[in-house]
Amino acid sequence: MIRCMAIDDEPLALQQIVAYIGKVPYLELAAQCQSALEAHQFLQHDTVDVIFCDINMPDLNGMDFIKALVAPPLVVFTTAYAEYAVEGFKVNAVDYLLKPFGLQDFMRAANRIRERMSPKLGDDRGLNKGNISSSSDPQPPNLGGATDDTIFLKTEYRIVKVSISDIRYIEAMSEYLKVYLESEAKPIITLLSMKKMEERLPDYFMRIHRSYIINLTKIQEVNKNRVIMDSDTYLPIGDMYKETFQKYLDTKFLGK
Repeated sequence: MIRCMAIDDEPLALQQIVAYIGKVPYLELAAQCQSALEAHQFLQHDTVDVIFCDINMPDLNGMDFIKALVAPPLVVFTTAYAEYAVEGFKVNAVDYLLKPFGLQDFMRAANRIRERMSPKLGDDRGLNKGNISSSSDPQPPNLGGATDDTIFLKTEYRIVKVSISDIRYIEAMSEYLKVYLESEAKPIITLLSMKKMEERLPDYFMRIHRSYIINLTKIQEVNKNRVIMDSDTYLPIGDMYKETFQKYLDTKFLGK
C-alpha cells in the first residue's frame, strides 16, 4: 500500500481528496491535515510515501512547505491557481491538479504515483499498458517512427505527442514555453528554449517577437504592429522581426 497525506485548509476540498484516496485500492490514507504546520508535526514522528498538497494556504503555503522538507516524499499539488504550475516543475512534483478536478484527474495522478513507487513496491507489472517505461529511471521514448508532423513534449512529468499543424502559437516564459494548440483550451507548458523549438518547426512557422513564434496558417489578421490570431489573441511584432515578417506578407499579398 502507498501511504498518503492530504493537506488542504478548505474542509470540503480536503474531504474530496480523502474520498478519492479511499476509491483507489493501492492508496492508504495515513493523515489528513488542514495546514502545512499540522502536516509538519505529523511528519516529525511518522512517514508517508506521497503528499497531496494544496498550495495557497495561510501561515505556510504548500510550495514552501515541500521545499523546506529535507527528504520530501512524492508530491501532487492541488490548487485553483494555474500560475503555480511552473513552480511545480521545479520541485519535481509527480502531478499538478487544477481545482476543480474530478476522479479521472485524480486517477491519472494516482497512476503516476504507482509508476514512481513500483520499484519500491516490488510490482513487476510496473506501469499500466500504454505508459512509456517500466523502469525506475525512465528512458526517452524511441521517436524514430514519428511522422514529420509530430513532436513529443515533456509536460507535468508526462511525455505527450503533439501534431505540429495543431500548434497555433508559442509563447516564451523564462526558461519555459507555453504551446497553444487548436485542439486544447489550455496551453502545454514545457521546459524548452525558443531556439530549440524554432529548429524543429517547419517553414510555415515564424518568430515575430523574442517571446512569440506563430503558425502562419493560423493568422486571422495583421493590424499595424500586431498579429491577430483570434478575437482574444493579439501578438506584437518585434522590431527586429518586422522586415522578415513583411517579406512573408509581400509574397502572399494580392492587390495594389
